[in-house]
This record gives sequence, structure tokens and C-alpha cells, in this order.
Amino acid sequence: MDSSSSGQNDPTNTTDSTQSEQETATSSKSKVKRKPVMPRSTVWDHFTKFKTDNGDTKGKCNYCNKEFCCDPKRNGTTALRNHMNTCKKHPHAIETRQALLDLQPNSNNVEGEVGTLTTWKYDENAIREALVSMIIIDELTFKFVEGEGFRKFMRAICPKFKIPSRWTISRDCYLVYVEERSKLKSYLKRNCQRVSLTTDTWTSLQRINYMCITAHFIDNDWKLHKKIINFCPITSHKGDAIGRAIETCLLEWGLDKIFTITVDNASSNDIAISYLKKKLANWGVTVSNSDYLHMRCMAHIVNLVVMDGLKDVGESVLKVRNAVRYIRSSPARLKKFKECVEYEKIDGKSSLCLDVPTRWNSTYLMLNIAQKYERAFERYESQEPMFRLELGENGVPDFHDWSECRKMAEMLSHFYELTLRISGSRMKKKFDKYWGDIDKMNKLIYFATVLDPRDKFEYMEFQFCQMHGEEKGEQLFQKEFFNSQNCGSFDMCTRLDTFSNCPINVEEDLEELEKFEEVLPSVGLTQLGGSSCSTPTLNS
Repeated sequence: MDSSSSGQNDPTNTTDSTQSEQETATSSKSKVKRKPVMPRSTVWDHFTKFKTDNGDTKGKCNYCNKEFCCDPKRNGTTALRNHMNTCKKHPHAIETRQALLDLQPNSNNVEGEVGTLTTWKYDENAIREALVSMIIIDELTFKFVEGEGFRKFMRAICPKFKIPSRWTISRDCYLVYVEERSKLKSYLKRNCQRVSLTTDTWTSLQRINYMCITAHFIDNDWKLHKKIINFCPITSHKGDAIGRAIETCLLEWGLDKIFTITVDNASSNDIAISYLKKKLANWGVTVSNSDYLHMRCMAHIVNLVVMDGLKDVGESVLKVRNAVRYIRSSPARLKKFKECVEYEKIDGKSSLCLDVPTRWNSTYLMLNIAQKYERAFERYESQEPMFRLELGENGVPDFHDWSECRKMAEMLSHFYELTLRISGSRMKKKFDKYWGDIDKMNKLIYFATVLDPRDKFEYMEFQFCQMHGEEKGEQLFQKEFFNSQNCGSFDMCTRLDTFSNCPINVEEDLEELEKFEEVLPSVGLTQLGGSSCSTPTLNS
């Protein structure tokens, strides 16, 4: 047999040729690109597939922008499908869970009314808004949401809710502030009524000067509103700095129709009001050339009057204050004092309280409670020798001191109950300084009395006689309302008195109200006998 025939029958050569043919076929297949397959799952109608920097395949929700891994070999589309069924922003999501019934009690707490029946379902955004509202209304710290007690409470009541951090809560509170500020700003622009301002300044413990500005106005439904429109640090308590700060606030809010500005009796406020009078005159929105823009704070005047009255009995008040401080400084002393109260059979459940010397209302509370335990103080003095040694021979309150404090507490009770009754030469002098001279008073106060259905014109004459005496009061009343120069003002005030005597019927009295608005700008505040329309919806 020749070599050629032997080579054909060699099994080794046959195997090598077969391997070479397979390698050639494999290489030819690898060179052919596979046709891409279009996604067939319905979830891709709601998701967008993309590649990350690391080469991972992910899908992003078209509604809430949440991302999920969706590699076909490792993850699949199960996570995407589950999210599509629970996405809150999915426009075609169907709530299959049955709503829960909730009985909400009425806020007015009227007996016999059960409440309002509503439906409830879990809403994370609504819960978060309610949480922010609670932080603001109850003046809680932002860190409150990170407290263990609050987290335990939320796990018990609503485990599904994801509690935000204090940083998130602070941002949410600021967003609420911006939204409410925008609403109030647009409301004030839409309504043309005038706004009255009150402001005060103080210095914090960190030696930083602050100022707060509050706006008071009446809406179209005759409801009085009070809104804080600015709370900011200021450079100093000088009048020019206060005036510029108020001007900046008014420009930011777009407020120019200012009726009155109420401040305390500091001399710097007089400079600030003078500064604002010039600015309002330049804006052309003044009422009677801003002659009645400055309204002195009545609460501050009352405080000055009472503090001046306390100086007359200052020594007696000091003795009572030291006695109360001595007993409250130790639990043992307080226990022994209670035993003296029980032995004297004094029926009183109020405990001794120490006052703040700069606040007369706290001094009233201290005196009012302490004078009830006069006999207990005397018994305590006889049983506790250190009481007299600590306070000194003349430092223990005696019968005269208790009598003075009892009279002062009785007088202060009228101030405390908002009924002004002035007594004593020093207090009357302080009262006359601010309200004694009728020419120095802001006569807008009269206007409110004339329009009050409880007072009317007759009460004005009665108060003039009460304040200045029978003879002088009648003369001042005649001078302000009945002299020849103000004959037109009496007619206007009489019309106001009659007009406010009965409820307003809008349909019947609209014509009369329009006539009143036409006449009012032509009659100055001086002609009105010190009165002017303080109704914010009637613009002077």
C-alpha cells in the first residue's frame, strides 16, 4: 500500500481537520452582530432605562424620579413593577384599598353635636405637613422629631411614616413661612384698607438689639387680624435706626396706607415717628398730614402709672418681698410655713409667689396672695427666731406694712382686671402727663368711643366730667364738640352716632355709606372734634 492511501486512512489527520472546521465556523458566527431585542415588559412605558458610570443598568420612574436596578440577568423588572403599583405620583394609579371612616369632633365643642364623619387614608405628605404645623404652633424645637419618645410614639401609631430629620423639618418650616408670607402679602395688596402698626425694641441676653413689628387690620368681614410682619435685629435703639427699619419693612411688604403707629413713650420713638411722617408725606398717603400717626402705648402708660404708685408704698412692698423670698428659699421653711397656715385655719390653696420688681402685675399677685397669710407670717415669726435675724429688726412686715400692701393690692386689682381707677397724687400726676391735657391726646380715641354702641356721645360727656371734674369737663366737652369753629364737626359726629346706633343693612345703607365716604375726606380730624374714621375699609 502506498503512502497516499495510508495518509487518507490516518485518524489523526481526520481529527485535526474537524477541529479546524469548527474553529472557522465559530469565528464566523462571532463576527455576526446579534439583532437588539426591544423591551417587551409594560413597565418600560413608565420607566426610562439608562447606564450608570459604573456600567450598571438602571431604570428611572417617569413620575417620581426614583431609580431601581434592572439588569436583565441579575435583577429583572419585578422591583419596577412593584413600584409602579405603589407610586404616589402615578397619574393612573388606582386606590384599591377601602378608605377608613373617621369621626372628627367639632372645634366649637357644642353639646349635642356629635361631629363630622370623614374618610381617611394614609398620606405621607399630609402627615408631614401636620408635623410641621405642630412644630410651629406648639413652638417645639426642630430636634423634637429626633427624640426617642416621639419616634416610639410614631412607631406605635404609624409605622409606615418615615420620620424626617431636624434639618428637613427646618426647611419645611421655612417653606411654610415663605408660603404664608406670600399669601398675606397678596391679601394686603388686594384689599385697600389701612393698616395700624405696633412695634417694640429690646436687647437680648447676648446683647443683640431686636425689633418686632405687628400689623393690625380689619378684613371685609369686620374681623380684626394681628400679624407679625417683621422680627429682625437692628443696629441700635436710636430713633433714626428704628425709623429706617420700619421703612424697610413697609417697602418689603408693599404697605403704604398706614393709619397709626403705636409705640411706647421712649424719646427715641418720637424721632422715629418724625422720620416716618416725612416718608409717608413723600409717598402721598398720609391722613390729616400724619398729625395723628403717633399713638402712645396705653399698656406702657398704665405700667408707668402703676410703677409710680408703687413708689409710695415701696418700703412696705420691699419688706413683704423679702419675707416671701426667705420662706421660699428652703423646702423646710416652706413646710413649716404651711403648718402655720393650717394652725391659723387660713382657707387658701394659693402658694406664695415672688414677683419681678419691674412688672407690676407680678407684684400684684405677690401682694394679693401674701396679705391673705398675714396671721401665718406672724406665727412663723414667733416660732422661727432666724426669721427676724435674717430680715433685720425693721425688715419684718408689721401691721402698718400689711395694711399698706392690702390697700395697694386692692387698687392694683382694678388695673389687673383692665378697669382703670386712678388714686393717689403721684399716680394722678403721671396720668395727667400723658392723658391729662386734652390738646396733647391723640383724638382718634374719641372716635372709637363715639362708634361704640355701648358708649355713644352721652358716655363721652360723662367721661370728660369724670376725668377733669364736673365744671371743667363740661367746658372741654363744649369746646371740642359744640364751639362755633366745630359746628360742622358736631353734625358729622351726630351722623356717625346715629349711623352706628343700629346694624348696617348693606342694601339699604349703601347709598348713605357712599355719601359718608365722600364727606369724610373733606372734613379734617380737627373738624371732627378729634375723631376720624378708624374703619380700615373706609380710606381717608
